[in-house]
Amino acid sequence: MATERPVIERARRFTASSILAAVLFILLGLIAIIEPATAVVKIAMVLGWLLIFGGIAHFIATFRSGGAKRVVFQLLSAIAFVLAGLYLVTHQMLAIGTLTAVLAVVIFVAGVFDIISYFRLKREPPSGWMLLNGIVALVLGVLIWLQWPSSSAHAIGTLLGVNLLMTGITRLMFGMAGRRLIKHATA
Repeated sequence: MATERPVIERARRFTASSILAAVLFILLGLIAIIEPATAVVKIAMVLGWLLIFGGIAHFIATFRSGGAKRVVFQLLSAIAFVLAGLYLVTHQMLAIGTLTAVLAVVIFVAGVFDIISYFRLKREPPSGWMLLNGIVALVLGVLIWLQWPSSSAHAIGTLLGVNLLMTGITRLMFGMAGRRLIKHATA
């Protein structure tokens, strides 16, 4: 009984963080659906700045590296990161076309993994949501790819919003199922 309590508390914290993440996914999805063009431009900006900061980190790591070969590769990595980041920040509309193609692949692959997860968890009550999320992600990934590059600005934001919304709902269902299991286990 004494070892059961820490497990229950960890499960409660885990489900609480899962539900919080689900709500965040849902909110981000709704924002992206309401303002799709703005959402995709913001994504390009954030990614650009992350690459720039990553390049700076590689540059700093260059001086901590041992050996000439390692220094050269760190320096080349730093330059590549910074140049890619600057490209995304300064050429947002061109970068959005590239991001659209990458996002289509990422959403499609996420859908495949959700469907695989469904088959691993199909005995769990909310696993149907995982299957639905996987199917929606597959369809969205294909739709984005088929409409690329013309879909780059508006469609990508909307489809990304739908994907985030479905992911949030799926995670919320799993979190709520976890809460019911905890309640049943402690009753």
